[in-house]
Amino acid sequence: MSLLFEPSPLLIAGPCVLESDRVNLAIAEALAALGQRLNLRVIYKGSFDKANRSAPDAPRGPGLEAGLEALVRVREVTGLPVLTDVHEPDQAARAAQSVDALQVPAFLCRQTDLLEAVGRTGKAVNIKKGQWMAPEAMAGAVAKVERGRSLGVPADGAVVGKADIAVTERGTFFGYGDLVVDMRSFARLKQATGVCVLFDATHSVQQPGRGPRGESGGTREHIPALLLAAAAAGAEGFFMETHPDPESSPSDRATVWPLAALGDLVERAVEVWHAARARSGAAL
Repeated sequence: MSLLFEPSPLLIAGPCVLESDRVNLAIAEALAALGQRLNLRVIYKGSFDKANRSAPDAPRGPGLEAGLEALVRVREVTGLPVLTDVHEPDQAARAAQSVDALQVPAFLCRQTDLLEAVGRTGKAVNIKKGQWMAPEAMAGAVAKVERGRSLGVPADGAVVGKADIAVTERGTFFGYGDLVVDMRSFARLKQATGVCVLFDATHSVQQPGRGPRGESGGTREHIPALLLAAAAAGAEGFFMETHPDPESSPSDRATVWPLAALGDLVERAVEVWHAARARSGAAL
């Protein structure tokens, strides 16, 4: 069974950076309940290290070992599969021992050694599309993960195919401090890569360096419109960071979506997702 691509839509969601068990599990339990209510596949995302923060003194997270232990506890309590991002090739094999999926951050989507390392683990892989990348350029990133898989066999002997690679669109910078999401990108990414295509709704409204004290700012109010448009335009799943109290989030507080409001927004997106596919099927 593919972790990243099945007929029902996928939601990858969680805090930007892992926090206390109280916060991590509050988010995870809400996501598990949401998945059951909407018949939605959910993967819990949490970062053990935010290595690419805008401000030099910004909180980075609990670190590799503590973060992986926290993610294991999330899976044990909720049953949700868990995902984390890795920044260095040496982190991939260790993280793969604890999580179900690995993620390559957008700024690192051309790093050959990193992409091959996550491929060698045999785990499901989500590659964030770089903010400067054309959709077609992501074919190379996918090919690097596939080459890594051909070079190594995971410790448990499991081998997964191309169906367990995803690419995630978040928009493109044009030099004005805002990302612009081209809704044609989902079809172009699919055609170029042949893998699951997701939409990162919360990072798509980020404004790096424009928040207080040099941290990232953003325009949270535009997330619903972009998410619903992406659901109609061909995104096969969604990526969203969420928090019970966005103002207290140690990372991306301007763009994480309030946990209390997540269910209603995701429900609307799932309705659009199903309606768009029903209409597309009827047209055929």
